[in-house]
Amino acid sequence: MKKAVCIISGGMDSALAAFRAKKDGNEIIALHFNYGQRTQKKELECFEKIADVLGAKKVVLDTSFIKNTSSSSLTDRTLHVRTSGLEEGVPNTYVPYRNGIFISIAASLAEKEGAQSLYLGVMEEDSSGYPDCTEDFIKKIEDAVNEGTKKETNIKIHTPLVHLTKSDIVKEALLLDVPLELTWSCYVNEDEACGVCDSCRLRLRGFKNANAVDKIPYVKN
Repeated sequence: MKKAVCIISGGMDSALAAFRAKKDGNEIIALHFNYGQRTQKKELECFEKIADVLGAKKVVLDTSFIKNTSSSSLTDRTLHVRTSGLEEGVPNTYVPYRNGIFISIAASLAEKEGAQSLYLGVMEEDSSGYPDCTEDFIKKIEDAVNEGTKKETNIKIHTPLVHLTKSDIVKEALLLDVPLELTWSCYVNEDEACGVCDSCRLRLRGFKNANAVDKIPYVKN
């Protein structure tokens, strides 16, 4: 059987990408990174549940060194996650080169496991403006990955959501029976989603535009 390494954060985008990989006939190696993010405990819990549904092999890695190279509000608790509305440009939740780091590690794991594919849930249209979520970046790092691995290694990086909106993602996830209630998007809380950080706002807008109900708990305002 084909194998795919799927980077799964615990959010709904990476969950859908992993379910796409399963639908494509792959045996799934689920990869999660603990990098000192504010909601690390909740994200890991969601990852475990999603990986179990997929029947995947689980790999959890400590990449807390990222805290020492990052000026992001996701990893630096002296900074505040902005909650005043969707920001223009690159928000302060951006973790410098996070996807580049994650993809490099995932490629190493893929070579070790003999996996032919790497799936991740990056998206351009409805994202928070992160520069490492673009199709152009993924293409370039795929070239670098295959240049820097064994000659017989050929890893294809799949980004099936890159041109979708959040509402597209909600609709497709529901069609594929992705358990969205097991996913988490909030940048701030681990018990009840705040509903006002960029990630919550994008998620809620996606569900609203898809005429669907989000079943995770939110803070009652």
